[in-house]
Amino acid sequence: MYCNLCPNNCNTDRNNKKGFCGCDNNVKIAKYYLHPFEEPVISGKNGSGTVFFCGCSLQCVFCQNYELSRNLRGKTITVSELADIFRELEKMGANNINLVNPTHYVDKIISAFNIYKPNIPVVYNSHGYEKIETLSKIDKYVDIYLPDLKFCSSAVSKRYCGKENYFAVAKESVLFMANKKTEFFDNGIMKSGTIVRHLVLPQNVADSKNIIDFLATIKDKIYINLMSQYTPFGDIKNFPELQRKITAREYNTVLNYAIDLGFENMFYQKKESANETYIPNWDY
Repeated sequence: MYCNLCPNNCNTDRNNKKGFCGCDNNVKIAKYYLHPFEEPVISGKNGSGTVFFCGCSLQCVFCQNYELSRNLRGKTITVSELADIFRELEKMGANNINLVNPTHYVDKIISAFNIYKPNIPVVYNSHGYEKIETLSKIDKYVDIYLPDLKFCSSAVSKRYCGKENYFAVAKESVLFMANKKTEFFDNGIMKSGTIVRHLVLPQNVADSKNIIDFLATIKDKIYINLMSQYTPFGDIKNFPELQRKITAREYNTVLNYAIDLGFENMFYQKKESANETYIPNWDY
């Protein structure tokens, strides 16, 4: 299988070697459990049935899940075992099945859903750097999109993930995802829709404002989560600006900008969210 699932289009035969994502043609995960730290409408009281996939087609230098995104740890499973995990999480009382970083496994995930399709919503939890062709393949299985929109400036995206075209690609992905109708269950848990996450980075307030400007054009179709939880992590030794947490002033500047633009469907975080609590202990 020559893989072109992500915008890197590395055209790698993953049966014989690893693609840009760092993965071969097997499914590899680092953890699955009831995750309590997603948005309130995703985790709720029971938790989100989260599956953390290894490897990554974006690979930001500051990734808080660095060991996963670089495929440094994890457990190889079969498609049938992945379907069993979906079933197990559902039996555990998960509010949804939350696929974290699924892009480079889309074909395998679809095969697993063809074995067992959960009776709870499916969340596609992504870095936002997606091909519309790939999203279109999995869209009928997805109820909720949970993408990041990380960077607007091509200079910033090139510096932090080596991709000048990040925003041009992710913008179209988010516009595609925003077409998912927003619905909630009676208990307040999201049934379908799109929540776009944006992580405010140190010394990048201007770029965050540009992201907010774009999201304002579709603010009636989506929810956003403006995140303050940046914690120095990953391979940032050559990035001095990333070696500190954001300041209250940086975050509040972006938050107030979003409020002034009329965002109402918005989640936001307290400054104390910037710690390693949000980084799970990996099982494999």
